[in-house]
Amino acid sequence: MSFEENNWRLSKDTNKGKFCFLIGVNNWAIELQKHEFELLYKLLIKLNNQLMQITDELMDEEFINLEIEQLPWYAELEGKKNGWNLRLIFESSEQTRSFEMYWPIPIAENLFYEIKKMWESMD
Repeated sequence: MSFEENNWRLSKDTNKGKFCFLIGVNNWAIELQKHEFELLYKLLIKLNNQLMQITDELMDEEFINLEIEQLPWYAELEGKKNGWNLRLIFESSEQTRSFEMYWPIPIAENLFYEIKKMWESMD
């Protein structure tokens, strides 16, 4: 299963073994293990729920900043209710690797919904 848009891509290939999910934005890409992808999915859902709770109260020009930490992930959403970017930091619990991702407007929202669709289609 693979999705590709302008400047981003998302794919799942269980034949690859341990690192079977790939997220790429602009000129970088990272591969994730299934449990890392699942935890990212759960973090994004939690962040989206927080955003949905306040969206109706926000004016179009009002700036928002939401931060959430759910180890091994940290996420920071910045922008306005109709467009936001997302910064993600991953710190492995096994201390084997760490990385940071940045998803700009409008990639952040598109990639979020595709990750959600991908994970939920696996059930």
